[in-house]
Amino acid sequence: MPDRFWHNKERFTDHGAAMSDASGKGPRGLGELLALSSPLGALAKAASSRLDLADCVRKQLPDELAAAVATCNLRPDGTLVVTAASPEWAARLRFEADGILTGCRPRWPEAARVRFRVGTDL
Repeated sequence: MPDRFWHNKERFTDHGAAMSDASGKGPRGLGELLALSSPLGALAKAASSRLDLADCVRKQLPDELAAAVATCNLRPDGTLVVTAASPEWAARLRFEADGILTGCRPRWPEAARVRFRVGTDL
């Protein structure tokens, strides 16, 4: 095994960062990695928030339109970005902008406007 992976009996990644916990006694637990204070925890929280936002948007729509919502994001400037599956769905969703804002503002009061874009669900 290449030397870059092993040094002083401690396992390292390709980038040289130790994979052990703060005490150096073993691998870090999933709870530690996903703690809200960690970068990975902050990423998990942001992803969860985006999923919750997309669910909220879908609840404001008829089933046919809700199925056309791929993803949602709330930008720091208050723009709620709704990604539709096709240009046709985006055009239909534009008619629902006021209802979407009204339904999502109780949980996301910073939402000030809605913008629709075309994309696919990743």
